[in-house]
Amino acid sequence: MNTLEQYYLKEEHHLFRKTLRDFLDKEVVPDIDKWEEDGFLPREIFKRFGEMGFFGITQDEKYGGSNLDFWYDVIFIEEVGKCWSGGFAASISAHPYLAMSHLKHEASDYLKEKYLTKSIKGEIVGGLAITEPHAGSDVAGIKTTATKQGDKYIINGSKVFITNGYLADYLIVACKTANTGASGISMILVEGNAKGITRTNLNKLGWKASDTGEIAFDNVEVPIENLLGEENKGFYYIMQRFELERLTLALGAISASELMIQYTLQYMSERKAFGRSINKFQVLRHRIAQLSAELESVKTYTYLICQMHSEKKYCVKEASMSKYLATELSDKLGYQCLQMFGGYGYMEEYKAARFFRDSRLGTIGGGTSEIMLEIISKMVIDSVDYEKREVREETQTISIDDIINSLPTRLKTEKAAGVELNVLFEFENDLNYSVIIANGNISINKEKNLTTYDLILTTQTQTYIAVETGKLNPQEAFMSGKIQVSNLGKMMQFGTLFRKFNNEVMK
Repeated sequence: MNTLEQYYLKEEHHLFRKTLRDFLDKEVVPDIDKWEEDGFLPREIFKRFGEMGFFGITQDEKYGGSNLDFWYDVIFIEEVGKCWSGGFAASISAHPYLAMSHLKHEASDYLKEKYLTKSIKGEIVGGLAITEPHAGSDVAGIKTTATKQGDKYIINGSKVFITNGYLADYLIVACKTANTGASGISMILVEGNAKGITRTNLNKLGWKASDTGEIAFDNVEVPIENLLGEENKGFYYIMQRFELERLTLALGAISASELMIQYTLQYMSERKAFGRSINKFQVLRHRIAQLSAELESVKTYTYLICQMHSEKKYCVKEASMSKYLATELSDKLGYQCLQMFGGYGYMEEYKAARFFRDSRLGTIGGGTSEIMLEIISKMVIDSVDYEKREVREETQTISIDDIINSLPTRLKTEKAAGVELNVLFEFENDLNYSVIIANGNISINKEKNLTTYDLILTTQTQTYIAVETGKLNPQEAFMSGKIQVSNLGKMMQFGTLFRKFNNEVMK
């Protein structure tokens, strides 16, 4: 067991890793070379993954998932990255962590029943279509349009470099539904065989085992109910899911690099030059030592971010740093390890050549290294707060009135029985709400109508909305001083009396 894993993983995680590893060694690794030649994965392997429950690790049990913690996903990403094929890892990961991630978070119950359930079973395969020929990492600059006509959207435009894009049964497509830049983008589910779609499988330098599609949309008709989430909120959804995508790429790069180090060390112990194995030459030993030190450091940092992500803490900056560091290191490691093989490293029969090609894409996919650095520089140098920006976008349609007025419908009457509690909410601009709980009943007044209160909560409206909608961790809000309370004990008691806020209470 890796020393680092002792701090984050439990016995059940290790058992899952063994089960997954045994499955991969039996049903994936023997066919990797064939899939590399074919240029895509067979549908049967997706079905086998679905049958084993690997696509529903953190998905809702209602749709066939297991609702496990994020560390099971971490293990999944790591192990599929150790199969000597960046293309296989990309294709098999894009389905649950790109396409299905949007279904999980933004799709209606109708779409989840129709697509998510089958996706978890591996019966259908999804792809995420965002990148365009002239937009690249500039998501706000996409030109694919979705025009509403009656009960349909008419989609026109093109996408490129879409993993699973050629064979996908459905695509989650980013489209412009309003001519207002980033605030006019929507996410729409499109059937892969819809009339008007043309798909081409691209010939790539590496990642040979994954199909990568170039897709054209020519007056493609899509039912309005295929909209994911709210119209014109797609940019926000994309930004939210990028955190997971970057972590996925970082973890995959790290695990594949660990495998390459092991492979290189094995070769170095067997290869002899000048009467001794080449792992005895100091310059080569130190090169491996340096790479190992850097790799372990990046892995330690990435595990910390995985823990933050599992706790639903905002970590866009950290995930961007991890993706940058891990993929750049993997690229460097591929170059330097190949050198250890000499001329044999340039031969296709050695896995070093494949790793060298596959690792190169890590610095490009999911946002280039240059884009990662720009994001990081904006947050570190310019003090740009993407969290506040995203919170504001998410909550602009939800008012503080919506939140406060939902309290009666969220009150756990059985738990509130016998409780007497007077609470004052103090917001900016002298906006106050008095909430009085007495024997299972609740009353709300939009004013300060009592002389004394058991609890006074002082904060900004957007901060409290963010907490109630799950976009801001309440503990962090208290510790950072964004929310101030007169009595912490009463605040904790108050919190236990209500169910979580849900948009459904507004309907």
